[in-house]
Amino acid sequence: MYTMKVMDDDFKAIVLDSDLPVLVDFWAPWCNPCKTLSHIIDDISNKYDGKLRIVKLNVDDNYDTSYEYRIRNVPTLILFRKGKKIAKRVGIASKSDLINWIEEKLP
Repeated sequence: MYTMKVMDDDFKAIVLDSDLPVLVDFWAPWCNPCKTLSHIIDDISNKYDGKLRIVKLNVDDNYDTSYEYRIRNVPTLILFRKGKKIAKRVGIASKSDLINWIEEKLP
């Protein structure tokens, strides 16, 4: 579930056109906090199976999408629903904080 990677070319189809809400993890391979957050998201991904699509976008390889969503720091998480950005979170989060944030933003 979480290992799905998205790129500039397929962002619209995978994220914006999704029937499910989508959590996009904007990350970079050189970012150590990104690696930590990735493990936390992997841990919680089963909880949201069938309710939330979780994808990763490498900001170094996907400039257009990163620029469009004004990604200035990584890790950054953005929640989308029905093609619209509904929430943004920058930086590392604990497992419980991340679950609470998702639950608060997705009714």
